[in-house]
Amino acid sequence: MINYQYYLKKQRQNCGASINRKLFALRSYGNFLKLYDLPCADALPFYDVLKIRQGYRKRPNALTPQQTSLLFKAIDTDTILGIRDYAVYALMYQLGLRVGEVHTLNLANVDFDNHQITVIGKGRKPRTLHVNDELIEILCQYLAVRERFLNSWLTPALFVSKKGNRLAIRTMEDNLKKILVYVPIEAPFNVSCHTLRHSMASHLNDKDVDILVIQSILGHSSTRSTEPYIHPSADSIRKAMEKLPGVKFVKELLRKGELNLRFQKPFRPKRK
Repeated sequence: MINYQYYLKKQRQNCGASINRKLFALRSYGNFLKLYDLPCADALPFYDVLKIRQGYRKRPNALTPQQTSLLFKAIDTDTILGIRDYAVYALMYQLGLRVGEVHTLNLANVDFDNHQITVIGKGRKPRTLHVNDELIEILCQYLAVRERFLNSWLTPALFVSKKGNRLAIRTMEDNLKKILVYVPIEAPFNVSCHTLRHSMASHLNDKDVDILVIQSILGHSSTRSTEPYIHPSADSIRKAMEKLPGVKFVKELLRKGELNLRFQKPFRPKRK
């Protein structure tokens, strides 16, 4: 199996995640053979191979606070569907929920009295998150119009589609794309529902929120899963660079007029 891993890495140029996926597929096949009591199934070399520990090839993309504000301002809250969509994306951004977690939310998951919401994350693991007053108001505005949706009283789902079904993941993603058409964000990456989750973690990190707190909100089992989400923004990097002693020293010289800088030297034609 080591030779197979080496082949995938060097000749097929597979990343760690692709190699792990193929190894897990072989392991599942071995378990299938065991289930039918096929001879020599226990002798297959699939079970003792550890998965490859590898870093992310690129960090998740995040919107700036200004871009996020533009996105929410573009949602038409004068319509019933707009009020619903505003609540959907507010949960994704303010609580860092995955689109699948919003999809599975039921009315019973929201505790308005205690300002809490119970979310079922990956692996069916529940987590309880605090809901601030702003988000409570957004949800109340949606619930006030929820009964206008077809057969809304027949489903326990928090968010309902126009046809009276649980709001589909594909619908949430498509509606966000329609909103982005009217938003002058011009981001150099594809903005999706998951981008709102990344943006929330990045903005909390810029406000010096502890990584353990961000990990708890996102529902990660370890901080290693949280680290790729919390890269610093360009503004944070700029502020950090301005604190360098050399930069502060040059700024002080400029302030005192002891250092006279020009953009460029006066043009002087070359002598022949």
